[in-house]
Amino acid sequence: MSERNVILVVSFGTASAESRRLNIDAVEQAICEAAGESWSIQRCFTSRTIINIIAKKEGIKTYSIAEALEKAAAEGVKNLVVQPTHLMKGLEYDKLVSVLADYSDSFVKTSVGDPLLTSEGDFDRVADALIDASAVYEDGSTALVFMGHGTEAAANSIYDKMQSVLNSKGKADYFVGTVEAEPSLDDVIRAVGAGNYKRVVLRPLMLVAGNHAVKDMSSADDPDSWYSRFTDEGYETVCIIEGLGQLPAIRDIYADHIHRAIAYLDN
Repeated sequence: MSERNVILVVSFGTASAESRRLNIDAVEQAICEAAGESWSIQRCFTSRTIINIIAKKEGIKTYSIAEALEKAAAEGVKNLVVQPTHLMKGLEYDKLVSVLADYSDSFVKTSVGDPLLTSEGDFDRVADALIDASAVYEDGSTALVFMGHGTEAAANSIYDKMQSVLNSKGKADYFVGTVEAEPSLDDVIRAVGAGNYKRVVLRPLMLVAGNHAVKDMSSADDPDSWYSRFTDEGYETVCIIEGLGQLPAIRDIYADHIHRAIAYLDN
């Protein structure tokens, strides 16, 4: 039965084997458990660069979304669910939907699960997960700063929305910024500077704590990193190198999304 029912779990990917294990593997396991024994799980990454690095460094074959779809079609898969681990319906999500459309006649039924931040309930649950993971640092003089990736797509609005949800929960000491879009690091530094904070705790608002977390966020050797910039502003700066996939509450959201995606096939 399982060879006829396949879930493609689509991630951007990471070249860090440890971050992959702690985050992507953990999310895939949660999806597998939620789907049940009648479904098999297959991994694919959207970053060709990361696919190539893993193949060269570890000798591991990782499929792209097109390769995974081609394989599933060739193996006679009937029911296919594509579950992205992306945070939003941004450019990466649009690409995978576009590729899937090319295979619309290859399967009996297909469904695409929602990214992490889709419904109002998703934002509420992710905010609660961030708060639970960071509450130990709350002392009245610490700013909790979350570094997202950012995108040119309209979906970049999720970061402002997450800020609003955190504020609505009374977390005025929580700040959301992005590496490549808005709010920028400069925006976040100004916002933190308007308060009376002595310490800044930095955490990635990304599925994995990969290259952005290691270099853009926490590198002491890069004068432009978030760590260096906040340190230069006079704050005691602490970096938490953990991806969202390490949080059980986040994995629970992906599990709920796969339940809905599978249920859609019966509609």
